[in-house]
Formats: sequence, structure tokens, C-alpha cells
Amino acid sequence: MAAIGHVPLADQLRPTRLEEVVGQEHLTDADGPLGRMAETGRLSSMILWGPPGCGKTSIARLLANAFDVRFSSLSAVFSGVADLKRAFAAAEEAKSFGEQTLLFVDEIHRFNRSQQDAFLPVVEDGTIILIGATTENPSFEINAALLSRAQLLVLRRLDEAALERLLAKAEAHVGQTLPIDENARTTLIASSDGDGRFLLNQAEMLWNLCDDILDRDAMLRLLQRRAPVYDKDRDGHYNLISALHKAMRGSDPDAALYYLARMLTAGEDPLYVLRRITRFASEDVGLADPQALTQCMAALDAYRFLGSPEGELAIVQACLYCATAPKSNAVYGAQKAAWALAKQTGSLPPPVHVVNAPTKAMKDLGMGVGYVYDHDAPDGFSGQNFWPDRIEPHKLYHPVERGHEKRIAERLAWWAQRRVAQGR
Repeated sequence: MAAIGHVPLADQLRPTRLEEVVGQEHLTDADGPLGRMAETGRLSSMILWGPPGCGKTSIARLLANAFDVRFSSLSAVFSGVADLKRAFAAAEEAKSFGEQTLLFVDEIHRFNRSQQDAFLPVVEDGTIILIGATTENPSFEINAALLSRAQLLVLRRLDEAALERLLAKAEAHVGQTLPIDENARTTLIASSDGDGRFLLNQAEMLWNLCDDILDRDAMLRLLQRRAPVYDKDRDGHYNLISALHKAMRGSDPDAALYYLARMLTAGEDPLYVLRRITRFASEDVGLADPQALTQCMAALDAYRFLGSPEGELAIVQACLYCATAPKSNAVYGAQKAAWALAKQTGSLPPPVHVVNAPTKAMKDLGMGVGYVYDHDAPDGFSGQNFWPDRIEPHKLYHPVERGHEKRIAERLAWWAQRRVAQGR
């Protein structure tokens, strides 16, 4: 076993210069925004957006060192208005002695709108240089006014090459290779899910607990497997459901099944996913394959009857059916057009000949007069006008030349020809 010491390995290996930050070369290289700041000697407020363990905190500390400014930090999880006031007062006092303060705020998206507004005056007058770190999309979580005063920098999830470099750095620091074989090493990197801090914590545990070389299965029994990064009410949730929808729309059943699995194995409510697939059946398949909606409703019945995990197979079936079905958004387009026309035309009455006339007074007013019962007409088609008198007939539904809708389009075209022939 290697002796790691009392300080966590991840802290021992924090980079001492910007160039040592692993996996963020697009920011730290000479032509990147941080590299340019270092060269020009001009540090500005910024929001660092990226997944856990990609180096946001390290970058903030390194910038403070590189620009020789006072470093102060807060976590929005544990801080409130009183903490902000103390931090601002300390920065104001330091400013009076000619010292600039870099205030690092971790999880800044957890501050509410009014708390975020408190940063505006002190950023504006230069009392602090703000560096906020967030794992959530700043466009949704950070005030627009604050965003306009800070540069948004996007940090990348660490790829396998970056994580391998991090492991090699750890081995050089400890002076010993990890006690695992190559297959286990590959699995360790993959299971870290792009999180460098998690990878180093797992490596530290291996060094502390193992004397012998472990294979993949032995390593997995020893280490706690990492749960996928997935917040049901945040970006992970919306990004994956969007990817699922677009993969089905793009007729890629394998990608659709992958994103479905990502969501369900991360703990998403199966009924939420099925609701989205059912919506897809009408929005993106529609009458090109009317069975798509039937498959989704059958999946709902099956899931309610079987529960999880057995009933999830029916959701998989519905997903694959929709992904492989012919696609049409004609129903979706028709709904939007019809809703818009209905709002535009208000309460126009239908033509009198299609209005029921159950009383003599209504018949005397001409209601129902001239209506032709379609089943009595040749070919079961009268060709009558059913639109209000004050508007021309509109074409709202445009079937595509795919699947069942191709036959619908042919039928509609035949009916249109009959109307022309009848002078309708």
C-alpha cells in the first residue's frame, strides 16, 4: 500500500499554474481566453460553466495567484445575504488599501435572483472580480444583468486522454503505479464519467486498500460505482429527453434506446418518459402510422399492470416502434394552423345548412335547409362547404407522401377533384 497522507490526493495534485490544468486547453492555451488574460494582465469577471470535477475551483485559485490578487471564496450552498455583505465589506476595505479581491462563488446558480442582484454594484464599481462556478446552464440559472457583466467560459467534461494524464500525474506523485490491471484501469477511467476529482478519489482508495494487483471484477467489488450525473429537474433531464426525442425523429432506434436507458437507469420516472414518447407518436409520426399512438397507450396499460422493471420493456417497445415508424409532423402542423385560424376568426357561425334545426322556428330561419346527407350522395361524398360564410376554405392539414398518410393524401386529392367537378 502507498502512503498518501492526510490531505486528499485530489488536493495534493491541484495544479500550480494554468498550463497544468488538465483537459481545458481551449481556455488555458495562449490563444484561449484565460491565456490571453494572463498575457495582457487584465482579469475580468467570469462565469465558469462545466460538469463536476473539471477544474473550476482550481482555475479560480490559479487566476488569483497569477494576478496577485486577494482570494476570497463562498459556497452558495452554505451562504446567505449576511455572508455576501461580509465578503463585500472585506473587499471594500482591501480596495481602500489598493488590493483587488477575486471572489470565487461555487454553485452560484443556487443563489436566488435577489441574491444574484447583490453582486451587480460591487462588480460594476470594481470592488470585486467575480468568478462564479456552476454546473447548470447559466442562461436559465444566472440573472441576465449579471451575465452581461461577466464572461461566460465553458469547461469541458474530461475525456479519456485527459483522465489518463491525470492518473499518470497521480502515479508520479505517489511514486507507485495503481494496483490494477489494464482492463481494470480502462474501466476505472470510464466509470469516473469525466470527473477528475472522482477519479483521483477512487485511485486514492485503491492505493490505501490494496496490496495485490486487482482485475476488473475485483476492483468493481471494492469500489463504489459512480451514479450517473443526472438531476431530474435540471439540465441533465432536459438534455437527455431532447436527445431521445430527436433520435426518434431521426429514425435512429439504437440512439433512442441508448438515451431511454440513460434516463431510466439514472432513476427517471418511467411514466414521464412514456408521456414524452406518446406525445412524439402524435407530433412526429401522426397519421403516417396511426398504430404508433396505439402502441404507446398499450405500453401505458402494460406498465401500469406490470410495474418496474418488467413494465419498462413495454416502454422500450413503444420507443422502438416510434423510432422505426414513417415520420410526419402533419398532425402537429395542422393543430398549430387550426388554433391560429380559430383565434383569428373569433366566433363566426357555421353556414346555416349544417346547423341542426330541431324546432319549426329554426327551420323557418333556413337552418338545416340544403344539407345533403353524405351517405346518400354518390360515392358517399357530397362535396358541400362546411366553412363559415365569411371565410374561404383553408388548407390546414398537409399529409406527407410517407406511410399511411400517402393513402390519405390520395383520398384528399380525389375529394378535391370531385369538388371541382361539382363546381363547389
